[in-house]
Amino acid sequence: MNLREFGFGEFSFLLFSARWTILLSLIAFAGGGALGLVVAALRISARRPVRMLAAGYIRFFQSTPILIQLFMAYYGTAFIGLSPDPWTAAAITFSLNAAAFFGDIFRGSIEAIPRGQWEAAKALSLRHLATLRLVILPQALKLMLPPTVGFMVQIVKTTSVASLIGLTELARTATMINTVTFEPMLVFGSVALIYFALCWPMSLIARRLERRLEVEGRGRAALA
Repeated sequence: MNLREFGFGEFSFLLFSARWTILLSLIAFAGGGALGLVVAALRISARRPVRMLAAGYIRFFQSTPILIQLFMAYYGTAFIGLSPDPWTAAAITFSLNAAAFFGDIFRGSIEAIPRGQWEAAKALSLRHLATLRLVILPQALKLMLPPTVGFMVQIVKTTSVASLIGLTELARTATMINTVTFEPMLVFGSVALIYFALCWPMSLIARRLERRLEVEGRGRAALA
């Protein structure tokens, strides 16, 4: 068996493959964020069946492993005549999964806005959706940012499970390189550094946003 040494070429290949990890993370963030807003809106609906439906969606995706969800999307859909490619299955799974968590984050931020804002909008004859879009969401956005950025870190790290259905992202590329170099410390150590470089800045941003909100919260409490 001919083995290759792990060198600059292999490391460059890892860096190059990281673009697929970043792309999948961005798809999950965009798709999950958009669907998460819908889930949050349904979760605070005045209609109980709608609230229960949204709550069931959140509980299912939060209470089952994302790997099982991924297998269901990739292998399980064959029972209904579908055969998605790895990219489609991964994009759908990560977006649906992220939406459940974003839905909870957005709902909590929306419910943190004082009830008086809803009552004032109602006094101005604004409908529910108009109130949510024009009055509540602009105020809730600041509260959403820290946990949203923090969860983005989890999305980036979780994308590694997509390698199990054949998606050639960072983790799968590392496994392929390791089979020809047989230098796991160098290969997976490099992968750990790349994930760290991707996630650490976002962790710092989330922490800074949380501190800023705490300072603003103490300032408002002092003025009150």
